[in-house]
This record gives sequence, structure tokens and C-alpha cells, in this order.
Amino acid sequence: MAKGTPPRWDRRMQQRLARGEAAALGEFYDRFAALVHSLAHRVLGDDAAADQVTREVFGYVWENPDAYDPRQGNMRAWVAGLAQRQAVHRLRQAETTAYAETGLGSAEELEQKVRRASIAARADYIVTSMPAPLRAALELAYFQRRDYRQTAADLGVTEDEARRRLRLGLQLLSTAHTRSSEGTSPPGHGRAL
Repeated sequence: MAKGTPPRWDRRMQQRLARGEAAALGEFYDRFAALVHSLAHRVLGDDAAADQVTREVFGYVWENPDAYDPRQGNMRAWVAGLAQRQAVHRLRQAETTAYAETGLGSAEELEQKVRRASIAARADYIVTSMPAPLRAALELAYFQRRDYRQTAADLGVTEDEARRRLRLGLQLLSTAHTRSSEGTSPPGHGRAL
């Protein structure tokens, strides 16, 4: 496959959605609904709001299948980005309304809350999307408090390979903060989805 060419499934799915195939939307939903809902829930902390974001994201995909640009990444990354942007938009709306009604908090506190939620959602997405060997190494090191030697033994790899996996996994996770803060816009700017 040539570099920059989307995976065959992504290309076919986009074509099927563009033709208006309801079965394609069902397949797309089955594949990505859990991802969309979990990202939205991570940002919003509320099942009902996450359900609403999930419906909005899949409605958008159904109405705008050509909005997917394969040069920007795969469909999984695209739909995750849609979910994160919509959830952040909803969080910003809810917090702005609460601020207007109660007068508690400040615009800076609102932006901090939105930024933290966005970073956490991006980090979750990065961890679930990274290759299994990197994720396994990070899980051993972080959750089970293993050092790189113990991680290597548990995974059955060399110590150098364990260090490499941990380093790459941490490098990927470090992008959650930089990418998320670049994509956050001030209140009233940009639009959802």
C-alpha cells in the first residue's frame, strides 16, 4: 500500500456512506460507537451527555461522509477527533451556562476544565490506539509498578526492547498535552463538528 493511501476498509466505508447505505452506518456504528462514547464520557463525565454526543457524531458522519479526508489519517482517528471536539464543545456550553446562572467560577477556570478534559480524552485515545506491545509495556510499568527489567521478563523480550517500548509509549502519550492544547479554541470561537 502506498504511503498516505487510506486502508481499504476506510475507503470502502466512506464510499458506502456517501451512497447512503444504512447498513454501512450500522457497521460504522458497531466499529466505533464504544470509542466515541468513551471519549465523550471522559470529557463530560455523564452518560446521558455522552449518549447525546454519540448520536450527534454518527448523525454528522451520516450526513457528511465526504468530510473525512484520508490524507489526515484513518477513519478511527477522524471519528475520535469528531467525538472529542463535540464533547469539548458541549462541556464548554454547559460550563458557560452554569457560570452565567450561578456566577461561580471564572472564564479561566472554565478553560482549565475544558483543557484538562480534552487532554484526558486524548490520552485515553492514544493508549487505546497504540500498538498492543507498547500498551502492554506501559500497563506493566504504570499499573503494576514494574521497572523495565521486570517488564522485559514479563513480556519475554530483551531489556533494550522493553526500554524502547516504554520510551515510544511515553512519547506518544506526551503528545496528548501538546496536541490537545493546540486544538482548544476560546469560548465562542470555532464550531462543533
